[in-house]
Amino acid sequence: MEHAASRGSFSGRLGFILAAAGSAVGLGNLWRFPYLAEQYGGGAFLVTYLVLVVTFGVALMITEIAIGRRTGKSCIDAFLDLGEKYKIIGWIIAIIPLIIVPYYCVIGGWVTKYCVEYMSGMGSTLANGSFFGDFTSAALPGLFDSPVIWFVIYAILSVAVVAFGVQKGVERMSKILLPALLVLLVGICLYMLTVDGIADGLKYYLVPDFGDFSMKTVLGAMGQLFYSLSLAMGIMITYGSYMRKNVDIEKSAYTICLMDTCVAFLSGLMIVPAVVVFIGPGLSSGFGLMFETMPLVFESMPAGHIVGAVFFLLAMFAAWTSSISLAETAVSIFKDRWRWRRSTACVACLALILALGILSCLSFGPLADVKIIGMGFLEFFDFITNSVLMPIVAILTCIIIGYIVKTKFVVDEIELSGRFRMKPIYNALIMVVCPVFMALILVSGLLSYFGIYTI
Repeated sequence: MEHAASRGSFSGRLGFILAAAGSAVGLGNLWRFPYLAEQYGGGAFLVTYLVLVVTFGVALMITEIAIGRRTGKSCIDAFLDLGEKYKIIGWIIAIIPLIIVPYYCVIGGWVTKYCVEYMSGMGSTLANGSFFGDFTSAALPGLFDSPVIWFVIYAILSVAVVAFGVQKGVERMSKILLPALLVLLVGICLYMLTVDGIADGLKYYLVPDFGDFSMKTVLGAMGQLFYSLSLAMGIMITYGSYMRKNVDIEKSAYTICLMDTCVAFLSGLMIVPAVVVFIGPGLSSGFGLMFETMPLVFESMPAGHIVGAVFFLLAMFAAWTSSISLAETAVSIFKDRWRWRRSTACVACLALILALGILSCLSFGPLADVKIIGMGFLEFFDFITNSVLMPIVAILTCIIIGYIVKTKFVVDEIELSGRFRMKPIYNALIMVVCPVFMALILVSGLLSYFGIYTI
């Protein structure tokens, strides 16, 4: 078994936590969590989300981290260590970041473009209702109005960080970006609290409305935390393989989950009350919230251009920490499987990002008419990974750990570095609760595609 230290490792607990939390803190915190919180009763959704995070979320996270640290390998070889016949699961996991990172870099390029526009004092242009559609469809004439240029710039920046290695690249950048993101986020939240009329918006976001509580609330919270925590995409296994043996896995997982939840909560605090005050109740989700609704909010509020610049800067940091972790996972797979040098693996990763990403980048313009099961390239890549492959991987991981190699495989690794406080309920979570929840996420995702049920 190859020890993690020979592949590179994080310097210690803080380095691991900031890198893993940076991976978890992404654009989903900014454009999906506020929408779900607003839709499902504000405080009622927040309470549900927190309960699920400290049980379901932490159980899955410590499982993946323990697999990575015990084997000292990335996902394919880690599952090969569990048994030759489980290698196929490792390959499925490996496919996920290889599909996600190209289209994530496309979206990261959009965020970077918006950040630069606000920084250069052109924020009013972005509040034009047609700007986002014109930009993503490549309908604007300028060279730096092309989504392809921003996609390429963003992809190169992401892979460049990974090229410096685990400590000098991933960890060092996480130690810069995540604290900076938190400072910017808290700063905007404090400013929002001074805006006239914000009390009504705060009430709308924070006061629980259990009349809106339903199974959809639970499913929405489960789906959000699953995607938000970077689970079932090989990242936590990879990062676990870089983790020192004396670092407490369980405490680290709780810290990561709570940091991610705090960012999600503060994102809602930043976005929901402002949208309610300046636009009105009824948030959109995804691209519409970030690239269309928020510029309108900033255009309507005092000092909006400054707030907009800070908002898109923190959004860029959130996107960057996530894309770096996805790229590192891909590079780690190339290095472990084919024994490539890091530089060679990074070149291969960048080539893959550019080749696949250009399909997503052009799927709103020249390739808009090309559909896969009725979806454009970006939408399809997002659906097949988030709604199909990731829940399946999580279910299979729970079955293997819970019923085949047994939970002792994980428990022994966790207890190397400290007392396992969740141990009394861990078996039940991994063998019953988590697989059932993941099956519900998988089914609801497929039903949503067919228009039968929508979270």
